[in-house]
Amino acid sequence: MHLSSLSPADSQILADLLAQVKENTQNFMGYPVSKDFDFEELMPFLSYPMNNLGDPFVASTYAVDSRAMEREVVRFFASLFRAHDDDWWGYVTNGGSEGNLYGLYLARELHPKAMVYYSESTHYSVQKNLHLLNMPNIVISAQANGEIDYHDLENTIGMNRQTPVIIMANIGTTMTEARDDIAKIKAILKKLAIKNFYIHADGALSGSYSAFIEPRPAFDFADGADSIAISGHKFFGSPMPCGVVVVKKSNRNRIARAIDYIGSIDTTITGSRNGHSPLFLWYTLKKHGIEGLKKRAQHSLAVAEYALAKFKEIGLAAWRNPNAITVNFPEPDPAIRQKWQLASENGWSHIICMPNVQREHIDELIQELSLSAVGI
Repeated sequence: MHLSSLSPADSQILADLLAQVKENTQNFMGYPVSKDFDFEELMPFLSYPMNNLGDPFVASTYAVDSRAMEREVVRFFASLFRAHDDDWWGYVTNGGSEGNLYGLYLARELHPKAMVYYSESTHYSVQKNLHLLNMPNIVISAQANGEIDYHDLENTIGMNRQTPVIIMANIGTTMTEARDDIAKIKAILKKLAIKNFYIHADGALSGSYSAFIEPRPAFDFADGADSIAISGHKFFGSPMPCGVVVVKKSNRNRIARAIDYIGSIDTTITGSRNGHSPLFLWYTLKKHGIEGLKKRAQHSLAVAEYALAKFKEIGLAAWRNPNAITVNFPEPDPAIRQKWQLASENGWSHIICMPNVQREHIDELIQELSLSAVGI
């Protein structure tokens, strides 16, 4: 069968889009997206309809897939997040929001009468997920740095002690990259004698590299989490949005059901699932390994520290949370925000020092901010 080619006009539209994407990729530091990747070796796989429908740990009658790679990816993160050897399960998602949706869905099925608690700094998608799942919830105050207010959390749960508790913990908030301490949250639940609870960790950005930080933040299964969701296109880098959710297998088993049509079991949110994104994640993990990922994290932290010092040198009231790659500073002129694609909120902007960000990028931004300050 002969496929006709695009018209000259449509080919030009594609060429224009490619040029625009290239240009816009050059200068952005306001969003947590890594762009230092090369997947040329994987391009042949784009010629095939890879679909990981169903459970990645159960065979399907659809065999054009990357399930073997997906299982390795989930196994890697289960180990990294210190899940119990015999009690973990997960899958590659379309992104952090789907991972959070899955964690909340699982929590609701285990505790259908529970109240959900999350801080006011939580990502906007969580409210949407709670609405979709029809889960009652209470917003908890956040501290100035974006971390949950543990005193408010304890008092609020204390007023509802008769109700099971679901906690949506932030392992890196959107604007300030604050981490909620799961060990402290677990201690509050113990103090209040709450027996029925579930803790989900939204680690979209910070959860991806927190295991490589010393001292290690309290964010994973060993600290008390029941599930963890991360993004794959942020710290690791991917041409398409993706993520990973890891849960306790014993919990997941309570919601699984067999589906004859696909010869698998229904344990995920979506039916058809991207078979290419697990391949990209697997490739990244294999190329870098644990030591390579540690170096990426150390590089990002060092650049963030450098950026903070440079901001302060020119008199800006910049700040960052401990061991965070996000640096906050007063919102600059619109032209600078547009060029560097800076996310802004309540008079503050931030840069996120992803592994691709170098000191020369910081120097260029600092120079522009200095010139802007003197009106040049």
